[in-house]
Amino acid sequence: MRIRLAVIGFFTIFFSHTLLVGAASSLSIFDEIQGSSVSRPLPPEYVIDLDGSVTLRICFNWSCARRQTLTFTLNDMARLKRHLARCPGTGLHDRLQRIRIGIWQMEVLAQQSQPLLANDLAINDFEADIDGRMDCIDNASNTTTYLHILQDLRELPGWTVASPKVRRLFDITTVHWTAVITDTATGRPWSVDSWYRPNGHLPMVMPLSSWIDKKKGWEPPFKRLNTTPRSIDALCRPGARTHWDIVNGHVLY
Repeated sequence: MRIRLAVIGFFTIFFSHTLLVGAASSLSIFDEIQGSSVSRPLPPEYVIDLDGSVTLRICFNWSCARRQTLTFTLNDMARLKRHLARCPGTGLHDRLQRIRIGIWQMEVLAQQSQPLLANDLAINDFEADIDGRMDCIDNASNTTTYLHILQDLRELPGWTVASPKVRRLFDITTVHWTAVITDTATGRPWSVDSWYRPNGHLPMVMPLSSWIDKKKGWEPPFKRLNTTPRSIDALCRPGARTHWDIVNGHVLY
């Protein structure tokens, strides 16, 4: 049990929460905020309630121009945890896949509540003026919120959520943000970038140093980390694992 301060909309509440959750799916929007665009990801806003549900703020329509507060129920969170439980390994490969599964499932839950998110496409191509579109600021904001929730639920062993990072900040055509998570064993930060795929898909992961160097998650040496199989089992079963080490930010198979 832990105590946390969270802000939802215009009110602030202190709360303590247990880590018990339970199984199924129904989400409800109880607040909607039309905000002005921002130039950097928004800080997480969420509450993990005593009943096991999670109330959180998401944003979309590029640079968090539209913001909504959603609720993931006890049953929603139980289903999420069942998916994560299918990837129980303690090695780096499985822990990275667990992150990917968690973000994917959180995005699926958000889309069930706000169907406009199904309009989001990979990158920003062909999205102008489409409701539900998400740029890198939207994605880094939402992914960071999802990661904090998973961390508070103790579903990300061996990881600590860090602040989003940016590359090419002063180049308006190539500036890009990513969510970041740090391996507690090595202190190495990793990028968790959901912008390269539509909402409701597995994000890309790679060492932050490689992300800053504009390496591509769908190319070697990171292609094996960022597969998109038809089942979770294909991500984490023993036969899907690869043995590799990291030297100077590069993955060696």
